[in-house]
Amino acid sequence: MTSIVHQKNGTDLNNSISSSTLNSNSNMIYYKSEFHEQSENNALPNKPVQDCVTDNPNLNISISNVVTNFSLKSHLNLRYLALNGSNIEYRRENGMLTMKLRKPNATATIWSSGKIACTGSTSETHAKIASRRFARIIQKLGYHNAKFSSYRIVNVLGSCSLPFPIKVIQFSEKYKTIAQYEPELHPGVTFKIKELKATLKIFSTGSITVTAPSVSNVYQAIEQIYPMVYPFRREKTAEDERVIRKLMTKKRNFTEIDDNVSIYNSENSVTKRNCDGLAIGIVKVENNLENIIKQEYENDL
Repeated sequence: MTSIVHQKNGTDLNNSISSSTLNSNSNMIYYKSEFHEQSENNALPNKPVQDCVTDNPNLNISISNVVTNFSLKSHLNLRYLALNGSNIEYRRENGMLTMKLRKPNATATIWSSGKIACTGSTSETHAKIASRRFARIIQKLGYHNAKFSSYRIVNVLGSCSLPFPIKVIQFSEKYKTIAQYEPELHPGVTFKIKELKATLKIFSTGSITVTAPSVSNVYQAIEQIYPMVYPFRREKTAEDERVIRKLMTKKRNFTEIDDNVSIYNSENSVTKRNCDGLAIGIVKVENNLENIIKQEYENDL
């Protein structure tokens, strides 16, 4: 199994590959096909990754979201939490409560049964810290019997950009039994690696997104797919450069607007109390700007 050095913003694929060993006699990594029912043409490439990493081996693999679940083993009064907590949004019609943290940046979705889902973290460590902080906040609000239990990582979303565009049509034809490409529905090739429980979206620009059960599986999936897409590389065109610049600009603008909307919403959260000093509700300024921007961004993609 390949050892991967995790970094906050990415990893150097070449360094991680060169430091990996399969046995005492070889420092080469070979990938064998797990799909025995396929023909020889569709089998995974049985060749060392070092032979493929020649142009620009530095791949920054970034983790953008870690989803975790845990339970407090206690029934929760969502209205009570909304009245007494902070950075909370409670919509009764949805039957759940949303709580946010700034450090580490994370969002918790809380149900009355005590089940909590934590999203938005960029590492497994931050995800666990955020989950424990959410549990501690609820304990301080009066649920002293609540216990942090059944914690597990549900899903991890990672992405990387290869140093070359990919011929997705030829790639999907080569591995047509394990890859799905329907340009009418999605511009990328859907590729699944069963042994890693990972799903990859491969785009013609060279961008790859990975969803897997853990961060290590994301890194392993990238290492496994690299020698498969390398033979289908092509030269970058002016159109590719234009598309990449457009996507990066939209992503940067969306991040700035999203941060401004979050600050605006936090400044316009008002808590009202009656003359007896009892909390009677939380008045939040409803602002659909964030959802509209996200929808337009997704439609443009």
